[in-house]
Amino acid sequence: MRRFLTAFLLVLVTTFSLKAQVMDPVKWAFAINDLNDVEFELVATATIEPSYHIYSTKMPDLAPLPTVFNFEGNEYYEPVGEGYDLTEVPLFHDDIFEVDYHQFSGTASFGQKFKKLKDGPFPLTGELDYQACKDGMCVSLTEDVNLTYGDQTVLKAADADAKDSVGGHAKSNIWGMILEAILWGFAALLTPCVFPMIPMTVSFFMHGEGETKAQGRFKAFMYFVFIVLLYTLPIAIIILVTWLVGGNSVTADIFNWLATHWLPNILFFLVFMIFAASFFGAFEITLGSNMVNKSDSKQNAKSLGGIFFMALTLVLVSFACTGPIVGTVLIKSTSGEFWAPIVTMFAFAVAFALPFALFAFFPNLLQRLPKSGGWLTSVKVVLGFIEVALGFKFLSVADQTYHWHLLDREVYLGIWIVCFALLGFYLLGKIRFKGEKEVKELGVFRLVLIIIDFTFVIYMIPGMWGAPLKALSGYLPPKQTLDFDLNRIIEENSEKVIEYVDAKFANMAVAPQEGVKTAPVTALCEEPKYADLFHLAHNLKGYFDYDQALACAQAQNKPIFIDFTGHGCVNCREMEANVWSDPRVKEMLRNDFILCALYVDDKTSLPKEECYTSSYDGKEKKTIGRKYADFQISKFGTNAQPYYCLMDHHGNLLMKPRAYDLDKDAFVNFLKEGIKNFQEGSYYQHVLD
Repeated sequence: MRRFLTAFLLVLVTTFSLKAQVMDPVKWAFAINDLNDVEFELVATATIEPSYHIYSTKMPDLAPLPTVFNFEGNEYYEPVGEGYDLTEVPLFHDDIFEVDYHQFSGTASFGQKFKKLKDGPFPLTGELDYQACKDGMCVSLTEDVNLTYGDQTVLKAADADAKDSVGGHAKSNIWGMILEAILWGFAALLTPCVFPMIPMTVSFFMHGEGETKAQGRFKAFMYFVFIVLLYTLPIAIIILVTWLVGGNSVTADIFNWLATHWLPNILFFLVFMIFAASFFGAFEITLGSNMVNKSDSKQNAKSLGGIFFMALTLVLVSFACTGPIVGTVLIKSTSGEFWAPIVTMFAFAVAFALPFALFAFFPNLLQRLPKSGGWLTSVKVVLGFIEVALGFKFLSVADQTYHWHLLDREVYLGIWIVCFALLGFYLLGKIRFKGEKEVKELGVFRLVLIIIDFTFVIYMIPGMWGAPLKALSGYLPPKQTLDFDLNRIIEENSEKVIEYVDAKFANMAVAPQEGVKTAPVTALCEEPKYADLFHLAHNLKGYFDYDQALACAQAQNKPIFIDFTGHGCVNCREMEANVWSDPRVKEMLRNDFILCALYVDDKTSLPKEECYTSSYDGKEKKTIGRKYADFQISKFGTNAQPYYCLMDHHGNLLMKPRAYDLDKDAFVNFLKEGIKNFQEGSYYQHVLD
């Protein structure tokens, strides 16, 4: 057993150390040196992880991204010139692009001069942008600089970790998934397979004759640990092995396949339907008796092995109810980094195991629990209706990815409305399943559930005709699949009215009255490729091919808004429903940008002449989704969606890209700053490779 625990700890430590190497390959320290009475120098020293390298502040065209100091002048100081290298290394010759440049491994120092406009102390703040590469994989990173000039001449940064371009948003997103996993973990306790196991747990731990309280509590703690391990360790090992064998690209391919391919999604859909039928009483689902009996027979041992097999028995017996929940947690987390499923499954397992540990610690708490009975049957049926509703999400993802058009928005909503309406009638006692007793009176809790359920049903009904239903945006098919969208019809006719009024004014040779706004909507240069497959939210017009968007941006002299998205991307739909819907955002997207939505999970085959072998992972790209997934990860070093990039028509990034963040004002500022930088010719980083 000690070997088992040691192996687990090694796997866990290795997993997170590998993550740290990928996300934080460079540590920075900063120093301030006075050069004379009016000038000082900022020295940035990089400690670079083995096998990684970064680049000089001066790089030729068709080369990787340079290291750049980004500081704006203020009343205290102004930058003098650009940054420069302090470490000398031989020139490196790039055989692919046939250029020479400096690159650094191990340690490297860079400098930036400043002119003092006032005496100190004063804050010195800015950013250091750089690119770190390893074995052909590159990631663009940013290090925040927050120092104070004047307190002392040499200052070190607080050893802050480097952050990639979406790090902050990824953290907020993972916390949302962790919270959801915790809630699912607690919900699993109320399933009929799990709840009756609590008295068994208490009985097991009350039989420790001759044990001290400390020994009993240690065994209760180990019981908790084993439950968590049994849920977390298998998925951690699978993910870690694939990552070690193939790196990020292989793991990303597995996640992409699991989340968007028709086979796993259909299988999950069928599993949910089978479990729902079981919850409705059609049949009982049990694991093989031999497996459970073998585990159960080991429980009588008083060693840690006996506790382990008690935990294994719990996991096996309860899996008939927790299986779909575990699947939901995993699928929800596969759109992030490779470690996200491990973390979310760990959160689920902790929430699920915690009550068992508490009852093992304090057996007297059992007396306060309600007894098993008819209420568990009601819980089982309620979960059955929820299983049906959630199961169709998997079928919907496959439907959108492969363009089957079986579950357009109104069909999907119709299924949910019927499911939750039937749930409401069940709670009212108007529907009964075999063996259930008649509901003669309603308790307060049941009444509250009925009110919540029917309120939810009424909330969904307007969505059949185009209501945005922002609270469900991540679960529903996009609005563009509606056959009858009242809002879209109104918007289209409004545009026609504006065009008619403009034409009338033009014919009359009279300018519109002051205050009448007839802002030009961005016109497309040509018919978009794949317009029969993809649509932009809110009736916006744009392209679904990067080259087409780039050509139109050049023709119209406008910046490009690139949206890396996916059919199965829950966060993408939430951004479109809650942020893109803001009038300020829609106006800028409609008038000031060439829009380009790139679907990274679409399964439509590319024409044979457009298929190619990626220079990033050496694999042939044969579908639209794989083409743009490769484009995103090879150029931006990330495979998370949504991911928004503002670019000029030469391929320069205008702003630091943004990821999932529901802050509308921040997104508006992101767009405004991008427009401003485009007009001024300011860029976030150099031209893409």
